Parts: sequence; structure tokens; C-alpha cells
Amino acid sequence: MNVFTGASVATALMLVFVAYSDHFDPERHPFLGCVGMVFPFFLLVNLLILIAWAIFKWRRAWIPLAAYLLTIPAIRVYLPLHFHHDAPAGSMKIVSYNVDCYNEVKGTPNSKTLIYDYLKQQDADIVCLQEDVATKPDTAHSIARLYPYNDTVHLGQATGNYINAVGIHSRYPILSKEKLPVVSKANGAAAFFLLIDCDTVCVVNIHLESTHLSDTDRRRYNDMLSGGMDRQQAETESRKLFGKLASSMGKRARQADVVHDYIDCHSHYPLIVCGDMNDTPISYVRHTIAQGLTDAFVSTGNGLGYTYRRKGFRFRIDNILCSAHYEPFSCYVDNDVEASDHYPVIAWLRRKTE
Repeated sequence: MNVFTGASVATALMLVFVAYSDHFDPERHPFLGCVGMVFPFFLLVNLLILIAWAIFKWRRAWIPLAAYLLTIPAIRVYLPLHFHHDAPAGSMKIVSYNVDCYNEVKGTPNSKTLIYDYLKQQDADIVCLQEDVATKPDTAHSIARLYPYNDTVHLGQATGNYINAVGIHSRYPILSKEKLPVVSKANGAAAFFLLIDCDTVCVVNIHLESTHLSDTDRRRYNDMLSGGMDRQQAETESRKLFGKLASSMGKRARQADVVHDYIDCHSHYPLIVCGDMNDTPISYVRHTIAQGLTDAFVSTGNGLGYTYRRKGFRFRIDNILCSAHYEPFSCYVDNDVEASDHYPVIAWLRRKTE
């Protein structure tokens, strides 16, 4: 019983530690920056321990319960639960979608046509796209035909053949645009200033550094999870995987700082922030960018809401956030459309009356 008590305390402490790991800069503390990925694991283990204590010695159930109480803010970020509320009349519908350069995913040909048809059906007021670069000859449909105002900003430092861009499609006039000074070869962010109801609104569309994991890396990761490696090989592969994750997280940390500083400097505008942060809900990147903003999914969504769907890696890495000028409603991730390796995020925002 003493051994189980010790394991219970250790698990509770680890849950609390991981829950607040998003406060650590991953460039300075690589390990601490990565542990947020295992938050759901410790949530589950702590729950199993709680059930065991409740059955065999309920007086010690306070240990896992205390851990849950201390991590409520992180749990609400990772696994929000809300009653559904329809958006009131006059709300803006926002879609954020990483379209994976319109590449054809396995079993899904004609991705651009599917994305076009999907966005036409959604009939949103503002659509923010990431990886908005066609790597294959264009199809007959063009998303720009759906909206009167459209623009694209190429990201990174590439010249000639750009490999990444963020695009916006809007019912509202685009007054100007600005590329944020994010340091990256192929990623970054851009701000679009829209005229909405006689007011200038700043829409920031971001796509931060990816993890740069190859198909081989992902396959080896899945082999580790399934027990298909011996201990020594698993340790070697774990170190390699950790090195790549830590390196990309460090780059994203500096990019997130730039985005946060830009948002802070433009806080006098009504702000909408969309895009692919390429990091989990418990991460320095999301924590930094979300400061001073409302996360539409956290405040109105339900469940895990994972937006990235590569095998073995399922996380919510795409987000819609807004300034205090807006109140979000009914944010959800649409898992029914499979035209990309991401799922779109949809939210309704209502302008608050002063």
C-alpha cells in the first residue's frame, strides 16, 4: 500500500508539473518544453489511480483529487466542456484551415475541388488558410471566386518557388496587409487589416515552424508505441525524436514571441488571430500567443478537438482567438472533411457592444 501511495503522489506531482510546463521557454529548457505532449497520459493515469483509491481506500483519493483541482486551468484548455449555444444574429463566421498545399491525401483525390466545395458550403464571413500554395496545376475551381476580397502573403525566406503562404478570403474589404518579422525559411505570419462596419479589424494569420518529422520518424514513433522495438533501439529512437521536437519547439518559441509582441502593439485594434501554431494546447507557444486573447475553442468548444490527424500524432494545433472586442460562440473542429492532413476550425464571433 505504501508503494502505491508513493506512486499516487508521484503521478499527482507529475500531472501538476506537466500542466504548468507551458510557462517554460523550450529553447532554454528543451525537456520542459516537450512534456506538455504527455499531459493526457498523466490525466488518464491519475484517473485510474483515483478509481483505485475510491474502491480500495477512499480516504486517500484526496491525492489524485488534489492534483485535478490544481490543474483545472490546464484541463479546461486541453479538454473544455460547454453546453452548445447558437450564435446570435449578426455574428461573424470564421474558418481557419491548413489546406496542406492542396495536396491529395491518401484516398482523397481532387483536394482543391473538395476544399472549394467545402468552403462554399460553409459560407463563412472570413476564411484564413495556411499552406495556401498549390504544388500542382490548378483545378477548374478557384476559392477566390467565392469572395469579393482575397489576398495571399508568401512566408519565409524562399525566393522564386515559394513553399508556404497564408491566405485570406473575406466578405469585408482588405485595407492593407503586413508580414510579421518571423525568422523562418518557410513559415511565419501575416496581418490583414479589414474594414468591418466602419471599423478597422486586424486579422493575424499564422503558420509556425513544423516539427519536421519524416514519414520514417513517424513510423518509428508508432513502432515504439506498439512495442515493436527492443529497449536499446527504443531509447536511441526516443533521443532522436526528442532532439527534433526540442529543436522545432525552440524555433516556434521565438516565433511565438514575435507574434505576441505584434499583437500587443496592435491591441488598440479589434483582433482576430487564426492559424496553425504547430504546438499542443499545453505549450509555451499557445500560452504566449493566447495571452490577452480569448481562445474560441477553450471558451465554447467541447472535447479534445484535435485538428491534426497524421497517424500517431493527434493534437489540437490549429486555433481561433480574439481580443476582448469579441465574444465567441459555438467553436468546433469539423472532423468530417478529409481533404487535408488538418481539420478546419470554425467559430462565430459577435462584436461586443460598448
